[in-house]
Amino acid sequence: MKRVAIVILNWNGRAMLERFLPSVLASSEGAQVVVADNGSSDDSVQFMQQRYPQVPLLLFDKNYGFAEGYNKALAQVEADYYVLLNSDVECTPQWYVPVVEMMEREPQVAVAQPKLLMYDQKDTFEYAGGAGGFIDKYGYPFCRGRLFNTLEKDLGQYDDECDIFWATGAAMFVRASVWKEMGGLDGDFFAHMEEIDFCWRVKLAGYRVCYCPQSVVYHVGGGTLPKSSPFKTELNFRNNLSMLYKNLPANRRWKVLFMRMWLDRVAAVKFLMEGHVGEYTAVRKAHKQYRAWKPALCEKRTKNGTHEVPQVYQGLLVPEYYLLGHKTYTSLQGYFSK
Repeated sequence: MKRVAIVILNWNGRAMLERFLPSVLASSEGAQVVVADNGSSDDSVQFMQQRYPQVPLLLFDKNYGFAEGYNKALAQVEADYYVLLNSDVECTPQWYVPVVEMMEREPQVAVAQPKLLMYDQKDTFEYAGGAGGFIDKYGYPFCRGRLFNTLEKDLGQYDDECDIFWATGAAMFVRASVWKEMGGLDGDFFAHMEEIDFCWRVKLAGYRVCYCPQSVVYHVGGGTLPKSSPFKTELNFRNNLSMLYKNLPANRRWKVLFMRMWLDRVAAVKFLMEGHVGEYTAVRKAHKQYRAWKPALCEKRTKNGTHEVPQVYQGLLVPEYYLLGHKTYTSLQGYFSK
């Protein structure tokens, strides 16, 4: 077995470490477990030093966010495979082994994820990753097992190993050589959408992203930001537009972004009509930041001409879900790019 480093990025998550780190250590024999602390102001560091002195602990001076925090952490870790693991994940015995074995069999697989189920409802797919992630042609992300806020029960319907568009950052396996080749995550994203952007760049470079159902973990979710958070909304909208600008082929970029800007405005008006003024303001701030970022995004933009990547859903997810009532992955009527 190649060297595997499971790296948990912590920020004020002492309670999560106390609750879930024992399962990670007990279930990951043969792998190295590392905790990186993102400038916590709680007693996370003291807890780790006193309770788990044998676990390598990386200390940062401030909260660099998920993206840059992992960039800094993995720059200090030597391994053949990195596993980015949230602190609120319960692991099953030797959970990492099937994923690494799959990646060893398939050298073009650069990124992969296990099956992600809910910690509190272990028969239900979890929001952050389900059975593997996808986007539609306007950049809306979804998963096998989760469309928007509708979660499916795990009935074995997604027990096939398959290619996906993106792997969840809650439990993401990355070939270390490819991580370095890609330059890691986009640190400017701070949090949210960074793993989708990373997987998109990986696919543009000719690698594959896969889902491994033989590995199962249970995720609490929403451990750092609450489910309803204007800051979270701002990050999601800003980073989604930025990701599209960076990675879309030149012949589709402006059409898609034009449509997304209008769809975002519709979402903002919906927030306002529902009385969510903070969320409405967050969308407006996201658009302002995106426009300010454009010169820098031009420098980052992938020079991919008209190059499309596979596993992009060519249907329209929003009307299918909200108007036609298609609430599950298997009910979608469109097709995926090859």
